[in-house]
Amino acid sequence: MILPQFLLDTNIVSYIMKGKPEARLYQAHLSGKTLAISFITVGELWAGAERACWGEEKRRKLETTIRNFVVIPYNYEIAKKYGEVIAQREPIGRPISFADAWIAACALCYRLTFVTHNAKDLKI
Repeated sequence: MILPQFLLDTNIVSYIMKGKPEARLYQAHLSGKTLAISFITVGELWAGAERACWGEEKRRKLETTIRNFVVIPYNYEIAKKYGEVIAQREPIGRPISFADAWIAACALCYRLTFVTHNAKDLKI
């Protein structure tokens, strides 16, 4: 199995799926690379589909899209890293959302380059 090189944030996957212009900003850097997403991103994408009441065709497209990535699952080490991420941010007054902290923990545990369009949300 080829190990992933990059972990994509939910916003990047969404841009790619929707064919948004923002996706082109990342295309040259990601093309031909093995890409991963977090288990949290899978949940966020499905939550978006549920909120938008997607029909069968869009749901199949989502399922196909998700299968194009290595999905980083939950594990104990990621949970420990999640705790570190949350704890590091609190003393400096830079809270982080639970979802962003889980995704960051996945990238840190697997030493993957994290790709997001919302870097300000994760800056330490």
